[in-house]
Amino acid sequence: MNTHCKRNPRPSGEGFFKTSIWMAFVIGGLFLIVGYWSAMGGEEGMGERLIGSAARSEAMPVANDLYTKECGACHLAYPPGLLPARSWKKLMGGLSDHFGDNAELAPEDQRAVTDFLVKNAADRSGQKRSAKVVRSLKDGEAPLRITEVPYIVRKHHEIPSRLIQGNPQVKSLSRCNACHTRAEAGSFSEHDVSIPGYGAWDD
Repeated sequence: MNTHCKRNPRPSGEGFFKTSIWMAFVIGGLFLIVGYWSAMGGEEGMGERLIGSAARSEAMPVANDLYTKECGACHLAYPPGLLPARSWKKLMGGLSDHFGDNAELAPEDQRAVTDFLVKNAADRSGQKRSAKVVRSLKDGEAPLRITEVPYIVRKHHEIPSRLIQGNPQVKSLSRCNACHTRAEAGSFSEHDVSIPGYGAWDD
């Protein structure tokens, strides 16, 4: 009995070439994915990077009820990312004479608020605006007023004093929420600025 072996036809030269190229792309892509995953530190590292990307946004929300309650009762609860840690330590260490007022807290509350401010200070934050604050400061510089931070001074230098100091509804740069309509949410975008008695500001 004759037995005929059926063989699969060999792919043409052109088809074989295309298949090889496609396989090379797939294998190369897999190597790139594995390499990137490893560089990111696996699943944990990937998550940290994603969180870090969010932290580097311009928004600087304040997420601490105690700080908002105790400090926000007298003025805007300024985002800790607007001053370096050394500034917050100085400020929180002199609450008995806080720009002429006694703003002392219970010892345990003072420790908790100081810890929050220092941990989220400009030089320990991944936020984009915080990085700009830090870059504007000299080594060791520790301004006690946010209005003394060079970056913030520079951002407002084109606004006439009549719209700030001469404006009874503003009076000082320290009253961020007088013009920054979303300051309470930690947003200081120029698109959210509305100067009382003037309106939107476009520099």
